[in-house]
Parts: sequence; structure tokens; C-alpha cells
Amino acid sequence: MAGTRERTKIFLVLILVWSVTLSAQDAVLRGKIVIEPKPKRADIAGAVVWLTYYDTRPAVQPGPMARLVQKNKQFFPHLLAITVGTTVEFPNGDPFFHDVFSIYHGRPFDLGLYESGAARKVVFTKPGVSYIFCNIHPEMNAVVVVLETPYFAQTDSDGSFQIAHLMPGRYKLELWHELASTSELSSLSRDIDVASGDNNLAVITLHSANAGTQHLNKYGEPYSADKTSY
Repeated sequence: MAGTRERTKIFLVLILVWSVTLSAQDAVLRGKIVIEPKPKRADIAGAVVWLTYYDTRPAVQPGPMARLVQKNKQFFPHLLAITVGTTVEFPNGDPFFHDVFSIYHGRPFDLGLYESGAARKVVFTKPGVSYIFCNIHPEMNAVVVVLETPYFAQTDSDGSFQIAHLMPGRYKLELWHELASTSELSSLSRDIDVASGDNNLAVITLHSANAGTQHLNKYGEPYSADKTSY
């Protein structure tokens, strides 16, 4: 009987500690990013925002497997934010071949030529920004942003974002958008204090400095001017 009471007390203490931990990690950060001028393509309007906690560095676990689907000679989604160690699958949903690669920044890889219905996978083992292309179709492009923090978000269609389950404390805020210059992104990086409950940032404005340049194929050469039938 005494043993049962003791186990019950231990159980209740554990429940209390768990509850206190959860209540401490209840902060939410909300904000909005505006791009000027507004991108004409809705798929490149998204930005990535992330926080790095100064007091401790929480263990960053790989996320569930993500997907960049090839369909209608496009990647869906165009922008993908993941944690280090996450696997990304590249399924071919078109009725013709694709040849997916990345040789710029981030995680270089070459998936080679593969047919409709097939899929290849890549594990993104280092932080950074990877630009993804197809060696057959120059109009295909996507971006994978790999982060060493569990605290991040992609903006919604209206530029708003929310990062939940934060520990109150001091963080470094950083952001990325493919049309913004590196210098502007660096200048907008800042330290912020997050309190328990809701935290709201002032609107952040980015400027489209990168009009987009023609990329080379995976051999470092210009794409052929001949139009393919697929």
C-alpha cells in the first residue's frame, strides 16, 4: 500500500514538472514580411524566418520526409524550409523524363535522368540554401532552405508568419527571400526578446534586388536554344 502511494506521488510530481515545462514554452512570435515591389509570381513571394535561441541550443532533429514534386515542368512547392538531416523526395509526376540537380551553394547533388512515376531522394546534411533545377527544362527551379534550429516558419500568401512553442528569452532573428540582396538580409538580422504569451513584430519590408539571372545546366554550360517536345 505504501509503495502504491509513493509511486502515485512520483507520478504526480512528474506531471507537475511536465506541466511547468509546457507552460514555460508557451511563447508565440507573429509578424509580417512585405516585398516591394510585389513579385509577379505568387510562388516566389514566400520568405523564411527563423530564430536562434541564445541561452541554450535545443537539439535539432530531422523533420518528416518532405517532397518537391515535378509536375507540369515545375517544382511544387517552389520554396521548402527544413531542418538539417531531413530527407527530401523528388517524385516525377510528369509523363516525361526529368534530370534534377543542384550545384549552386547549399547541398550539391545530381539525381540523373529518371522517368515518369519514379522518385529520387536527397538527405540535406548541412545548413544553407540550395537552388534546385532540371537539366532538361531550364524554366524549372526551386529553393530548399536548411536550418539548424527548430524555430522557423515560411510566410503565408499575405506575408504573415507565426513561430510557436518558444521558450521565453533572447533570440537572434534572421530571414531569407530569394529576391532580396544578401546585404539587406544581413542588415535586417537582429536580436529580439520573446516574452511569455503573444509577441508581435513590426512589419518587415524587403526589396526585390534580384531580377533573376539565367542559370547554367549541370555541366556549367548554357541550355540549348532548341526547344524540346517534352
